[in-house]
Amino acid sequence: MTILEIRIVGDPVLRTPAEDVSRFGPELARLVQDMTETMDAVSGVGLAAPQVGVGLRVFTYRVGDQYGHVVNPVLEVGGADEDEALEGCLSVPGLGYRLPRPGWARVSGADMTGAPLVIEAEGVLARCLQHETDHLDGRLYIDRLRGADKKEALRRIRDSGYDDVASEIRGSRATAVGSSFGGGTFGAAR
Repeated sequence: MTILEIRIVGDPVLRTPAEDVSRFGPELARLVQDMTETMDAVSGVGLAAPQVGVGLRVFTYRVGDQYGHVVNPVLEVGGADEDEALEGCLSVPGLGYRLPRPGWARVSGADMTGAPLVIEAEGVLARCLQHETDHLDGRLYIDRLRGADKKEALRRIRDSGYDDVASEIRGSRATAVGSSFGGGTFGAAR
């Protein structure tokens, strides 16, 4: 397996809606394995294919003892009650903000062999399913921020020092796993 480079905010692939997977086979299985290894190497909770430069609707996840992947996910969220928790992103290193999201989510899709699957979740896993599906739609979590948090996040990303932070995190990831990464973990600011 291969550790893949994680793309950082500013890369156009992160803003491009991903295409449905139409071919299931060894190439897709290899992508899922490489994404899982990459996600684990950087202690991520989830990783979407666009984050590694692949414009396909695939993501991997690992929340506690729940882990796997979803191909061509269709997301449903429920309830008016929103859970506000700290959220971050491997593609937006060094930043983390409280973000309200529905506390329940379900994705329907397929596994890497094309077999149908459904994942229903609450809490952190529900947040992860929503976050990773957003990536597949060309959306970052910072797009969902409001008011002062959104202004601050955009200002910090535009700040010339942010490039230094991103470069430092890439360097630390390269030392740790022998490849170049963006950093930060879902649910934690760095």
